[in-house]
Amino acid sequence: MSSPIIRRFHLVMFQLLLAGITSVLAATEPKLFREYIGAEGKNVTFCDVPINPNVEFHFILSFAIDYTSSTSPPNPTNGDFKPYWDTKNLCPSHVSSIKSLFPNVKVALSLGGDTVVGYKVFFKPTSVNSWLRNAIYSITQLVQSNHLDGIDIDYEHFDPDADPDIFADCIGKLIYYLKQSRIVSFASIAPYDDEPIQSHYLALWRKYGHLIDYVNFQFYAYSNRTTIPEFVGHFERQVKNYRGGKVLASFGTDDSGGLKPEHGFFEACTEISRHRELHGIFIWSADDSKKFNFSYEIQSQTFLTTTI
Repeated sequence: MSSPIIRRFHLVMFQLLLAGITSVLAATEPKLFREYIGAEGKNVTFCDVPINPNVEFHFILSFAIDYTSSTSPPNPTNGDFKPYWDTKNLCPSHVSSIKSLFPNVKVALSLGGDTVVGYKVFFKPTSVNSWLRNAIYSITQLVQSNHLDGIDIDYEHFDPDADPDIFADCIGKLIYYLKQSRIVSFASIAPYDDEPIQSHYLALWRKYGHLIDYVNFQFYAYSNRTTIPEFVGHFERQVKNYRGGKVLASFGTDDSGGLKPEHGFFEACTEISRHRELHGIFIWSADDSKKFNFSYEIQSQTFLTTTI
């Protein structure tokens, strides 16, 4: 029978070996690049966007919205989601094709968004149970028929009756059901730094944050005069707000604000990565990047694979 000293030695050696394996796995884990696509009807296809095989690449279809398309103004439909992205150029066969060509690609579906045919999209459930019932059914149909992998939550306007707790229960229970039923494998949220917005998303995070894989924080909603130190400060604050989550850095290729690549975005990301807090980058959006020949997509993926 081995002595306690020998047993303790074997235990320490096993723990060191396990720590080494964990470090290697963490070091080789591919960085995440995500991009919203299809919101602006500019005939952008998946194949237009350059894809680096050494990143984990998520396309995010924008958007599925629980509003009518046949009335003016459109009316909320209490969780009955319909596709409002460019379904002609981003159809189910295109999803299957790009995933077949690039094993590192996954495709998600974003819910809500800012506007629908020029009108603001409000989160406006009749009740938690009725909204949830409709949302589970309609999103399951969309995910399965389009061969999708995940969902993203991007509501940006809230009905006064839809307080943060109602939002948290609707969205949290939706994510729980979709994951438990293996309809989706990941979920993300897309908040930005605005009091009504943050109060809703932070209520969701406090109650259901363990179900949310990524925080697509809209750093492009800050001022277009944002400096590198300010961007790093904004990022650190959101890491504290969404403690334990994978907060992604972001910029827009439209005329939104924030810190653009030409003004120091990647320098800021380098600083963030020194604290081991940079889990990935996302861009809004492929539709806007078309006019730049997707140069920022190439630059972002190269940065993730060579700098971090």
